[in-house]
Amino acid sequence: MLHTLSIESTGQGLVDITAPVQSVVSSSGTREGLCTVFVQHTSASLLIQENADPSARQDLESWLNRLVPGNDELFTHTAEGPDDMPAHIKSALTATSLGVPVIASRLALGIWQGLYRCEHRRRPHSRRVLVHVA
Repeated sequence: MLHTLSIESTGQGLVDITAPVQSVVSSSGTREGLCTVFVQHTSASLLIQENADPSARQDLESWLNRLVPGNDELFTHTAEGPDDMPAHIKSALTATSLGVPVIASRLALGIWQGLYRCEHRRRPHSRRVLVHVA
């Protein structure tokens, strides 16, 4: 089963997509298998990250911003703004596709894990996320 989710953001940061992905898994009828999640963009990515303490996600975002700061004068790809090339680099350093086992019709995530769509641009964006369950 293949389903497309449209995930909105309010700007840079992590958006929890665990519930909508689990909904696709549940409706697929698959008891055991694999859920593949793929974001169709070059300035957004996916992560499996801590879902209990928001400070872990904030620290991760702060670290990525220190690692790849905006307005780097060496970047030449700036047509869409000073956060464009940093967003591409952050996407390359993380993941655009994740695989999660499905057991008993549930995502087999650990107790402290959640699925996140990472927005690396500063402005709000709607991103397409493909969810395939087999």
